Amino acid sequence: MVAQVSDHTYEAKTQEIARELLATTQQKKQSLFGKLQDQMRWDDKLLDWAMSNPGLRVQLFHFIDCLPALRSKPEIAAHLQEYLTDESVELPDALKKLLNFANPDSMPGKVAATTVAPAVETLAHKYIAGADIPQMIKTLERLRKDKLAFTVDLLGEAVITETEAESYLNRYLELMEKLSEAAKRWSSIPQIDEADGNSIPRVQVSVKLTAFYSQFDPLDAKGSEIKVSDRIRTLLRRAKEVGAAVHFDMEQYAYKDLTFSILKNLLMEEEFRDRTDIGMTVQAYLRDSQKDLEGIIEWAKLRGHPVTVRLVKGAYWDQETIKAMQNDWPQPVFNDKTATDANYERLTQLMLENHAYIYSAIGSHNVRSQAKAIAIAETLNVPRRAFEMQVLYGMGDQLAKTLATKGYRVRMYCPYGELLPGMSYLIRRLLENTANSSFIRQSSEERPLEELLAPPEGDAKSTIHDTWKPPFPNAADSDYSDAVTRDEALRALETVRSQLGKTYFPIIAGKADNTDTFIDSVNPTNPSELVGKMGLASWEQAEKAIAAAKAAFPAWKKTPVRERAGVLRKAAELMEQRRHELCGWMVFETGKALSQCNAEVSEAMDFCRFYADEMERLDQGYIYDTAGESDRYHYQPRGISLVISPWNFPLAIPTGMTVASLVTGNCTLLKPAETASVIGAKIAEILVEAGVPDGVFQFIPSKGSTVGAGLVKHPDVHMIAFTGSQEVGCQIYAEAAILRPGQKHLKRVIAEMGGKNAIIVDESADLDQAVAGVVYSAFGYSGQKCSACSRAVVLEPVYEAFVSRLIEAVRSLNVGDPTDPSTFVGPVIDGNAQKKIKEYIEIGKGEAELAISKEAPETGYFVEPTVFVNVSPTAKIAQEEIFGPVLSVIKAQNFDEAIAIANGTNYALTGGLYSRTPSHIDQAKADFEVGNLYINRSITGAIVSRQPFGGFKLSGVGSKAGGPDYLLQFLEPRTITENIQRQGFAPIEGVDS
Repeated sequence: MVAQVSDHTYEAKTQEIARELLATTQQKKQSLFGKLQDQMRWDDKLLDWAMSNPGLRVQLFHFIDCLPALRSKPEIAAHLQEYLTDESVELPDALKKLLNFANPDSMPGKVAATTVAPAVETLAHKYIAGADIPQMIKTLERLRKDKLAFTVDLLGEAVITETEAESYLNRYLELMEKLSEAAKRWSSIPQIDEADGNSIPRVQVSVKLTAFYSQFDPLDAKGSEIKVSDRIRTLLRRAKEVGAAVHFDMEQYAYKDLTFSILKNLLMEEEFRDRTDIGMTVQAYLRDSQKDLEGIIEWAKLRGHPVTVRLVKGAYWDQETIKAMQNDWPQPVFNDKTATDANYERLTQLMLENHAYIYSAIGSHNVRSQAKAIAIAETLNVPRRAFEMQVLYGMGDQLAKTLATKGYRVRMYCPYGELLPGMSYLIRRLLENTANSSFIRQSSEERPLEELLAPPEGDAKSTIHDTWKPPFPNAADSDYSDAVTRDEALRALETVRSQLGKTYFPIIAGKADNTDTFIDSVNPTNPSELVGKMGLASWEQAEKAIAAAKAAFPAWKKTPVRERAGVLRKAAELMEQRRHELCGWMVFETGKALSQCNAEVSEAMDFCRFYADEMERLDQGYIYDTAGESDRYHYQPRGISLVISPWNFPLAIPTGMTVASLVTGNCTLLKPAETASVIGAKIAEILVEAGVPDGVFQFIPSKGSTVGAGLVKHPDVHMIAFTGSQEVGCQIYAEAAILRPGQKHLKRVIAEMGGKNAIIVDESADLDQAVAGVVYSAFGYSGQKCSACSRAVVLEPVYEAFVSRLIEAVRSLNVGDPTDPSTFVGPVIDGNAQKKIKEYIEIGKGEAELAISKEAPETGYFVEPTVFVNVSPTAKIAQEEIFGPVLSVIKAQNFDEAIAIANGTNYALTGGLYSRTPSHIDQAKADFEVGNLYINRSITGAIVSRQPFGGFKLSGVGSKAGGPDYLLQFLEPRTITENIQRQGFAPIEGVDS
């Protein structure tokens, strides 16, 4: 590295250059803020109103996001009214008049649509350089007349199928070829086509790594690298043939480390090592961006040939912040815009000081940021080839022209493509332009020059977590984009593999109890692999466990709640310590993919901590005292609970039901599903280690048809908590209702019994989101979640488009061994399940049209992910719970019909809606008969406290797991009233006797 210069050395020169740039830029700028409202075009008015009214800004951007999906003027008019007449919006007079129509199909409604829709399109075209290649070439030729270079980005955010990934590559190959053909006709412009005696490629394209592979996933780092690298090699080879440069954009934080790793490995290959026409991007709003940049510089030294590093501030701040808050992860971005600006300047200096190893592309619309870069470059005599400025098309045009007139090489980042895939890009640009912290906005508001150009001084340490605390802090899932965490998780799989085949026994009265009968728990991926031998409790042992529970109950009932809660919190700590191991056991015993196991460990921990908190709240009771009388309301435990748990959530559900019973003071017997009994044994290990006393908790692996059924009928059992099939749940409910000899109580039953869950997709839905959400909800864990989507109800206008993309998305899924991190769909639980699901698939072939049956391995209990289309709402496959990777797609003519179809089963567990129509969202909230409704997101993966889980109708009975009233089911309420008068005397609070 060159000798570093103090940052203060550059300040005077920075101020001088910035003032000159700003004066020139503002003279040229036709600012919309300087215009009278009646002289402004509608696109300018919309942007101006969005800047001045936060409520309108939100609703207007929601409308703009929705607009490309709207197919008629009445639809546009109706959505305009729905969004912009929201009570949070204070409408300008011009908009009030425009929206004052009673019928969207009326002439005033059509006028409104005709006024606003073209204005939004005009707004979009300010930021999008062309809808197709010919338009794009015209724009680029116009830029070159102003001595501006370019890089072209193909719009489109979500690549959810391999067909789309291949199309993305092919469209870039075509783009480079067409642009290079056009470039041959262009005359040379030395300012942008040459530097230091070397020619610079006239054509440059910018690409996104994740768009080369639809299943790109940091957890599957090696698999993703192999798939992506193959396509990048094809791109780079063609780029060399036509003389184009390629720059790699940076996207969301989760992809950053893997993106850098893939590019560094690829560009060290002999074929590409000497290429200097390639670039990568660093985002200054990331807290670890300096470490990343330093790593690139050291790598570039080793490589021996420069690459370009584009420095940007970053475009996903809101998304990254929200994701960190939702997952309780460290905030990856600076919380403060000025902290980002300060970091940007530090990185600029670091880049330019290392101009011998990297080329710098300074991407910013902040005049001070560009001025600082120029000041450093000129002070250090940075060669012209090693330094250029970059701005976004439509956002920094005047700044770009000003810089170009001063002789600098300036490159415009030019997105091209249709409005629909470009909408998310447009929204990000509008967010930037209208944000209070935006330099473009601030420079238009006539702020004092000293304030506008002052050195940025932000608080780099502050985070959103400093000011926002969730009501209940959920456990944070492991972040597999972190290489250390990812490697720990994958190593744990091998650790668990080395422990397979052990023998486990029931735990009765605090001791492992030998048994005469054993079952083999096997790996559903490879049924010849023994996960563990489980000793099954006999009826005599079950009665022994009941006796031990009866003996332990009086002391456990009197144990202070804070001690009982402490046991649960200790159990949560132990689960966190064993997180990766527990994930491994679920992968091997139940065939669940690693990423979904991770979330399940978090859920189990959340149950422990949430129920500990809740019981401490309930323990306070209620005071209703009146004069001369003490009136107290409190709770006491019921007695002995029997927990009968399922295999599909083998850790979270049994943990939740068990610890709810324990913390409320009940003695508890856990009978796990036979196919998940080893994981049940791991839960038992953790609870014993956490300090549950002997006899209070007992582990009773056993046959459901014999011992399980007998315990349900046992007169000493006070309540049964069950999750499983409707058939067994109803049987338990009926048996528990019978009063047995010697029984002095009526049993309480909590039963969660599955669903036939639907996701509605209406004509305004974001199909990128809808297809991805349906696929995840339907085929995650092979469709074996009670919350899984088994029906997609799609409105007729988007039915064909949805089905087409859905089929390709399913075709792109990786099906196989869940120990392979690339796997999304693993096996089903056992041979019986496999046989039953395949029977339903055969029924479906007779009832509907088979759209796709994605191939699956022949060894193991695999079922092909299957989609049926044109399914009748009354078909067997649309009515009966299948519990496997089978999806029925049903067409609805209108939204009322879609709601009726969704409600037209015996179940009411989960449901989903993809829509950008406010009235549809409101209607679903009111009329969609489900316990958990999810809007514009997948319908699986409920989170404790935030999304208490449970349904009604034949989906179950009882309150929602993870909710504020769940523990009440394990408790008996008592009221105690005491007359506290003595001889007519009683203390009266607040009265001096």
